[in-house]
Amino acid sequence: MIEAMRKVPRELFMPEPLRRYSYYDEPYPIPGDGRQTISAPYTYPLFYEPLDLSLGDRFLEVGMGSGYGAALARELVGGEGLVVTIEINRDTYEFGVENLRKAGYLDVIAVLGDGSKGYPEYAPYDKICVTAACPRVPQPLLEQLDRPGRLIAPIGPLSTLIGQDLTLITRDDLGKERVEKLTKVVYVPLQGEYGWGRYELKRSNG
Repeated sequence: MIEAMRKVPRELFMPEPLRRYSYYDEPYPIPGDGRQTISAPYTYPLFYEPLDLSLGDRFLEVGMGSGYGAALARELVGGEGLVVTIEINRDTYEFGVENLRKAGYLDVIAVLGDGSKGYPEYAPYDKICVTAACPRVPQPLLEQLDRPGRLIAPIGPLSTLIGQDLTLITRDDLGKERVEKLTKVVYVPLQGEYGWGRYELKRSNG
């Protein structure tokens, strides 16, 4: 993971006015609806190390954002692996795709769409990462997870005080699943059909 982070030029995934802050361990805003950010650098190992993202893995990322996470994943899965990343916000999607292009990650499959429904075209996936807060794990993502496989996502209420549980689901060869709550995190809400609907957003915010 350290080697991947050394290799991927984070500054190419930052908005130009903020590039001088590229290696500060803080999140920064990126184009979108006002909530999207490029996450702080420490959060990428927080997600990818429990996933054990490895050479040859077929990987799905829900929430492309800046594209930085997809680039790191591409380094980790290598030439024999696959990286599919989905973004629901068009402005964010265009920003991320351009960043991946500039950084030379032309073989990352970037999709504009509802990531809460996954992307069946390349399923099943060995590893799935959701980079937005979920009320529950979207069923389509569980259906697209291979045996064995791992999925990680922030699960819980949309509260900056309570936060979400970073939750790892490990599925064995027979389909038996183990669920672990790793730590507390705070992420923006997952949008889409299996994300936070208007009613749930209103209820969560009181």
